[in-house]
Amino acid sequence: MTDLREAALAVRENAYVPYSRFRVGAALRDATGATHSGCNVENVAYPEGTCAEAGAIAAMIATAGPAARIAEIYVVADADSPVPPCGGCRQKIAEFADAGVSVTLATVDGTERRTTVAELLPGAFGADHMDRA
Repeated sequence: MTDLREAALAVRENAYVPYSRFRVGAALRDATGATHSGCNVENVAYPEGTCAEAGAIAAMIATAGPAARIAEIYVVADADSPVPPCGGCRQKIAEFADAGVSVTLATVDGTERRTTVAELLPGAFGADHMDRA
């Protein structure tokens, strides 16, 4: 887990946050053991920004392909307490991770809160809900 924390902290420094100044870094390990990371990238048109978690997932898919799966994920921000992923990122994480996958939320000062994908997004909408007919 230390390597995920270090990767998340390092990529957090590259965040593009001229509006909020709220840097977030995320690092994940895929099922093969490879690490992928991402940072938040803001845009003056706020809905067009990208969250750190989404960036890490995009990096995983770009390098490991569409069958890649998240084995664990670590998210870090400079806040008083660990910051959970937004709703959209919870759904993105659930798309590529099983319900029991470990999600660690952390502050730059080292406070950590461990949870799972299922705890972050109970009753997640998934591929099994789609009509396959």
